[in-house]
Amino acid sequence: MADPIVYGARSTADQVIAGVDLSGKQYVVTGCTSGIGFETMNSLAANGARVFGLGRSLEVAEAACRRAGPTCAPIACDLADLASINAAIAALIDVKVPLDGIIANAAIARLPDLQTRHGVELQFMVNCLGHFALINGLAGAVRDGGRVVIVTGAAGAAGAPTSTSAIAFDNLDGALGYDPAAFHVRSKLALAILAREWSRRWSNRGVAVNTVDPGPTRGTRIDRHVQGLGLRAIRRLFMRSAQRAAATQTLLAASPTVAGISGGHWTDCRLVRADESQDDVALATTLWEVCARLTSPAGSLAAGETASAGAQAAQPKSGSMQAAA
Repeated sequence: MADPIVYGARSTADQVIAGVDLSGKQYVVTGCTSGIGFETMNSLAANGARVFGLGRSLEVAEAACRRAGPTCAPIACDLADLASINAAIAALIDVKVPLDGIIANAAIARLPDLQTRHGVELQFMVNCLGHFALINGLAGAVRDGGRVVIVTGAAGAAGAPTSTSAIAFDNLDGALGYDPAAFHVRSKLALAILAREWSRRWSNRGVAVNTVDPGPTRGTRIDRHVQGLGLRAIRRLFMRSAQRAAATQTLLAASPTVAGISGGHWTDCRLVRADESQDDVALATTLWEVCARLTSPAGSLAAGETASAGAQAAQPKSGSMQAAA
């Protein structure tokens, strides 16, 4: 680190990169349309970066990018749809300019009813598999020394409730039982394990990969499926603004004060202890193989095959990016 980190829970995304010139830098932000993702994109752009804002549809991504400014370019990327992800990857690679960072911010949480896509439970599909496919597809476009920031929430932290639960490879489609909260935590824990694996695999390129818990945040709609108006009201008492919640991921994406730090879990602009499962190389290897198979052209669980068995056995236009789902 060049300088001690002086930021904390009350810092904002604008503050952590104040005075940092990002002219000529290029970033990808998923979930750019509101809340933490939008504030991250907005702060990077305000410091001169070109930001590719990925949203579930081109229409919503365009609206967010218009609000953030002319250096933001919209791309359609539905993380529940492998065809949409591949189109977004193709559009980004077509730019032919290295990426300085990827901020994997998009997520869904606690869906009350079981939903599947490509034969996989939807939270695991969006939160884990969608980002796995996107980040691996863009691996060659990330410059040496670039940064990848992955929002895992509290699932990446040591001692997080139920965070040490198994990934349940034999129940990725929810057919053996579905619990909204447990599936959400597993999807985020799986992403945290993959983040540590990316950190190991890309260390020879100097690519820093870190995970983030932004904390409870207003304006994200991530808690809209939490049961009970009273519980939601209590949660909101402890929520921070999206600008504050976006500080840690913005710091990790662009601040020189954290240069060279990789493989950590962060909250409130500070490194914290990660869940011990992230150091389980055998688990990471199995998870990587399962995710690689499920995101391959013939990898769906729709035919009824379990993941554990499988583990064993759009173009630039007028200065902006467009990719059709």
